[in-house]
Amino acid sequence: MAAQKRMFSMKIVDSDAFLDMPMSSQCLYFHLNMRADDDGFVGNPKRIQRLIGASDDDLKLLIVKRFVLCFESGVIVIKHWRINNTIYKDRYTETTYIDEKRSLELKENKAYTEIKSHDNKMLTNCYQNVNAGLALDLGLALDLGLTKDIDNNAQSDKITHEPEAVEASVITITLNDKSEYPIYQSMIDEWKELYPNVDIEQQLRSMKGWCNANPTKRKTKKGILRFINSWLTREQDRPVFQKNNNVNTYQKQSSKPVNTDYDDLEF
Repeated sequence: MAAQKRMFSMKIVDSDAFLDMPMSSQCLYFHLNMRADDDGFVGNPKRIQRLIGASDDDLKLLIVKRFVLCFESGVIVIKHWRINNTIYKDRYTETTYIDEKRSLELKENKAYTEIKSHDNKMLTNCYQNVNAGLALDLGLALDLGLTKDIDNNAQSDKITHEPEAVEASVITITLNDKSEYPIYQSMIDEWKELYPNVDIEQQLRSMKGWCNANPTKRKTKKGILRFINSWLTREQDRPVFQKNNNVNTYQKQSSKPVNTDYDDLEF
């Protein structure tokens, strides 16, 4: 069984390179670290990104600044994992991403780096991953002044087309800019665990209808996940009605009033 505790080195999280990133990118880094296996690999970075409400740019920024390295398979690894964490051998479980691990080596400071092939090209520089929807736009890096964090041999890997989605969305919710925010089955499964008393699919349909009927109160891309979680929390906390078979009526188990006005869920 993999170790359940994770550590962070102040050498990394207190560096200017880390603190210069937006709080959302820093938060994503911490969540990726907490869910990584004992070798620092994460197989579902896009799902974690969606669950905490981080944007694609947050993940791109971590890649650009090389706090994480990504692979063709969609897997990522925390570059400074061995600096952050020390795991005792009796608690250590090797990663299942063996091929990805073989393409890395440890530098003297214990940071992961890609093994160079005979033609001096990096084997695992992943500046585009179609399968996982990961994409690094070097134009963005130039705009942010981050090109010094990118290997020199990566300059020719600029993306020329949009990545494909990982999976088809189950439903979409219209945002304030009229774009559609996709909801995936993996997100629904996670919410079912968090809110067991709620019909997640029905509530998502209700949210979609509410946003369609209230165009001036639609949410932003940054705030939509907080809106959804606030909505589901209210539904989870609603008084439960239990059927009384003797009189064929329903009796409240709780008299606590519940606010059913969703207009205040503004993010």
